[in-house]
Amino acid sequence: MPISHTLIITVLALMLTHPAAASTCSAESGKSRVALLELYTSEGCDSCPPADLWFSKLPQRGYTPQQVLALAFHVDYWNYLGWKDPYAQAQFSARQRDASRRNKARVVYTPQLLLDGADYRRGVFGDDLGQRIAANKAAGAQISMRIEAGDAQPRLRARIKTVANSAQVYAAIYENNLVTEVSAGENRGKRLRHDFVVRQLYGPFTVTADAPLNLEQIIRKDREWKTADLHIAVFVQDTRTGAALQALTLPWCGTG
Repeated sequence: MPISHTLIITVLALMLTHPAAASTCSAESGKSRVALLELYTSEGCDSCPPADLWFSKLPQRGYTPQQVLALAFHVDYWNYLGWKDPYAQAQFSARQRDASRRNKARVVYTPQLLLDGADYRRGVFGDDLGQRIAANKAAGAQISMRIEAGDAQPRLRARIKTVANSAQVYAAIYENNLVTEVSAGENRGKRLRHDFVVRQLYGPFTVTADAPLNLEQIIRKDREWKTADLHIAVFVQDTRTGAALQALTLPWCGTG
């Protein structure tokens, strides 16, 4: 029996009136631990662009989200030099200071790399990032997450379990392919490109071995963020050391 035009139109109408169903994606973490690599940087720092470039090229060197979660935190304490970094947040400066206190460091500086919570310095002629990541231990946490981006208020739902006595959970929205024409400050006249730029950071949320965490977070997405370049990551850190117990990333779902 041939399908009527009326039936086809009805099916299409139902699909178009339920965008949320098509705008949901999910993922679960595996048994291998994903490392956490943090870059603390600023557009007001003239020594930061080379580090930003190195960070942007991680995927070209074969580092995937299944191996390492790369997050660039732009700090605000260099804004007084004449250029206000549009991606900087005081929250990120505070996060760097907390890490420095945990590591008993005397100062904070940019650019700084932290690998699993510890200061990481690249060699002059190369680095051992690949070896360090390859030496990852088994995951200390499990993450399942779902992004619902079809509604007016997109949200993240996640469930986190850990074997640690005390751990902290964060959710980060980050964006790639960002370009700034800097007109003042130490990088005046330069065209800077950034990737893995944290746009929003939620947490910390507490999770323990005895109490798994069910996280539901409404995402306040800025209109200036490019949907095609957005990702959401959930990561679990050891409260004492800052080491990643597990991390999981998803690209933004849908067009909302």
